[in-house]
Amino acid sequence: MHAPLGHFDSATPAPDCLDELTAPVADAVRHWRGSVPAEQIVHVDTDPRWADTAVFVEHYGRELLERSANCVVVSGKRGGETTLAACVVLSTTRVDVNGVVRRHLGARKASFAPMDTATGETGMEYGGITPVGLPADWPVLVDAAVVDLPYVLVGSGRRRGKLLIPGKALAELPGAVVLEGLGVA
Repeated sequence: MHAPLGHFDSATPAPDCLDELTAPVADAVRHWRGSVPAEQIVHVDTDPRWADTAVFVEHYGRELLERSANCVVVSGKRGGETTLAACVVLSTTRVDVNGVVRRHLGARKASFAPMDTATGETGMEYGGITPVGLPADWPVLVDAAVVDLPYVLVGSGRRRGKLLIPGKALAELPGAVVLEGLGVA
């Protein structure tokens, strides 16, 4: 199979390589629902040595810079209650944690979740967290610019490997909310 974007040596439909994914991501692919067939989610093998964005796009394709998204875990707090959420924004932007995220979560304070919380709660590796396979009760906030892409490169749950997924599929994930202005320059 040829990857829909980028220059990868190995590209496989995600349902055909579940053992390459973390348990929560594999489970999400196994039980996939939505208008986009699970076979359109493509796993590409990548070398963790080239994980830094600048080096990554130089090695796998410059067009990936504008078609990559980051998934970060945030923590919103209000009155002793903590809400964890995932935010998916283009890699050329940053998450508006103290504006859009805080208001959407109804939190008094919002911040990036500590690494051990993010990895412990998701079952994924730091640097590879993906919106696919997150806890069912989490809000998954997705920037509208990500949804508009035919395919977007996101983590796979591990530092090795990435997923290429149609942007509109991210809008159909459990708990997904598409927000304008979530990613800011």
